[in-house]
Amino acid sequence: MYSKTKTTSSIETCSSELDALKQALSQADAVVVGAGSGLSTAAGYTYTGERFERLFPDFISAYGFTDMYSAGFYPYATPEEQWAFWSRYIYWNRYVPMPTDLYERLRHLVEKKDYFVLTTNVDHCFQRAGFDKKRLFYTQGDYGLWQCSVPCHAETYDNEAIVKKMVAQQADRKVPAGLIPHCPKCGAPMTMNLRSDDTFVQDAGWYAAAERYDHFVQAHQKGNVLYLELGVGYNTPGIIKYPFWQKTFSNGDALYACVNAGQTAVPKEIAGRSLCIQADLADVVRTLGQA
Repeated sequence: MYSKTKTTSSIETCSSELDALKQALSQADAVVVGAGSGLSTAAGYTYTGERFERLFPDFISAYGFTDMYSAGFYPYATPEEQWAFWSRYIYWNRYVPMPTDLYERLRHLVEKKDYFVLTTNVDHCFQRAGFDKKRLFYTQGDYGLWQCSVPCHAETYDNEAIVKKMVAQQADRKVPAGLIPHCPKCGAPMTMNLRSDDTFVQDAGWYAAAERYDHFVQAHQKGNVLYLELGVGYNTPGIIKYPFWQKTFSNGDALYACVNAGQTAVPKEIAGRSLCIQADLADVVRTLGQA
């Protein structure tokens, strides 16, 4: 149905696209924000380079890791070491104050509109930045939640208190054995509530958010709807990108806007009702917020 027409730009050369996006935001009856990892990267959550080297020098020295993400999949010899890594990972990406005000700036752009956020990010930045919890759907989990690794039941558990204890008490890349989390029902090890395989727990909160999102998009199948895609790549295009294309195609009054530091593309079938801006997301959001 779709064929891609690649479009590229930069913050210095896309003033007309930015003006058009600013106008679209102003005039939209509803805004559906689709956010991927590129948004959090622009907000300062980098998983390689200086930040990774500063936060994990001991693990890098021991194992030669080059990035935070792949280090999370390493088969550590003991749960004490596994949770020393993961507690630090969670702490710096979920509980420490956000590195920049990008998410707050984004909230100011949409908070007076009828909006909903669909995101594959798991760092909880939207809620931490003051977005309405009832207008958020985190499809892939949350660094702040644990679940049974089996799983024997469909519940998740807040991990903030224990994670902070792990970070404070770890030494020599290990946490105390007494802090290792186990399922309160079956005793199996706990694991992250992150979608990586078919053991991912979709709890009652997940289904409630999914239902709210579905009701929102069903209520806005027609009219002046802006589908605003921010930092979304092609790892999981079936969650945000492709549905946004399809919904724009089905609604002749809708506009699709793709903002990404990397590749931007739009199907030719909706090219006339699309904006693609290849530029730094922090610069774009800052510019959109200027009077």
